[in-house]
Amino acid sequence: MNIETTSLNSKGGSPSKRGKKRHVTDGIMHIQATFNNTIVTISDLDGATLGWSAPTRQQSIKGSKKRTPLAAQLSAASVVKEMVERYGLERVKIKVNGPGPGREGAIRGAQDAKVNILEITDITGYPFNGRRPRKKRRV
Repeated sequence: MNIETTSLNSKGGSPSKRGKKRHVTDGIMHIQATFNNTIVTISDLDGATLGWSAPTRQQSIKGSKKRTPLAAQLSAASVVKEMVERYGLERVKIKVNGPGPGREGAIRGAQDAKVNILEITDITGYPFNGRRPRKKRRV
């Protein structure tokens, strides 16, 4: 009789994935640029988040300086460098959302991190029917 054994993690169920290192070469960089802050998130092509950064997270930029293009550039460069080291990221597609001043700064930060940019898409929403009109004036 032949019995195969597999290494199970402490919770039981599936074999342990601790020894396997994930390798992601293509990713999507989501830039959310508001008037007060810029948040950069990197995901794989399926949408699973690999890492994120904001000016207050690693650079300790606080207050009104968070909204500057320099803060967005530094946070984007730091998260891209981290993903290159951890997952071997080589190419990204960029999706920009929002009207903030950190839009171009974050794209510049990705270029500084020596990652190939395949495309840049603006996914900022816009009102398609306008707001509700004011009520009729009664005299």
